Amino acid sequence: MSKPLVWLIVAICAIGLYPARSQADTLDNVKRKGVLVVGTKADYAPFGFLDASGNIVGLEADLAGDVAKRLGVKLELVPVTSANRMQLLQEGKIDLMIATMSVTPEREKAVGIISPHYYATRIGVLAPKSANIKDETDLKGKRICALAGVFFNDRLKTEFTQQDLLVFNSTIDNEAALLADKCVGFAFDDVLLIYQTKSQPEKWKDFDVTVLNEFDPVPWGIAVRREEKNGPWGKFMSGVVSAWLKSNTLLSLEAKWVGQNTIWLKAVHTRMSAMPG
Repeated sequence: MSKPLVWLIVAICAIGLYPARSQADTLDNVKRKGVLVVGTKADYAPFGFLDASGNIVGLEADLAGDVAKRLGVKLELVPVTSANRMQLLQEGKIDLMIATMSVTPEREKAVGIISPHYYATRIGVLAPKSANIKDETDLKGKRICALAGVFFNDRLKTEFTQQDLLVFNSTIDNEAALLADKCVGFAFDDVLLIYQTKSQPEKWKDFDVTVLNEFDPVPWGIAVRREEKNGPWGKFMSGVVSAWLKSNTLLSLEAKWVGQNTIWLKAVHTRMSAMPG
């Protein structure tokens, strides 16, 4: 084989390997560039929302800040939605995703969801008191608003409402549709809905939140790219989440942003803090 041909083959192999290597070294890349890019929600108070200055703040923004602090780098927050957060991670446009993502088998095939899980919620419906929604059976035949990309939408439609959902890309649009009587209720994470009614009591004085007990508590997961879950970046983040759960970090942030500690988080903290190491 001639030398030019050999060098051509070597060059082609190098080009083919370079993208995989660059994507597999996120921990080193973040340290090298001195910036951690984290995808968070910007429309999901109290986990991620815009303050008066237009900056993303909230519980998950604080968690992202803690990761950056541990790495000794600057933090850049990128707003994501339920519909695009996995794609942005897969494409390498963000280094890490902390964006209220519920854990499902389908999502575990698409991205590297970190274990242990850092949070959990139940499914609730925000509806006028006059709608008299007490449990899942009261949803039959009713038009319900929902967020695009949320995992429980199909089950909610098929098993309970038996009607097409009215789907929007943001919680703000869903709330506006509910207040305009375009739907009977807004189905979403119970923690968010309860927070909204507590933080804006006058706006929601005629509404109640009904928790749907047919849906088990849904864990939330932080995510890296799938190929990095068992690598240095994924292992680093697993250690960080474990530290949050063992210490008072998540309990303190939940009390700060949500206003109270959930039963799930208190139970996990008790279990994790009793573990050696």
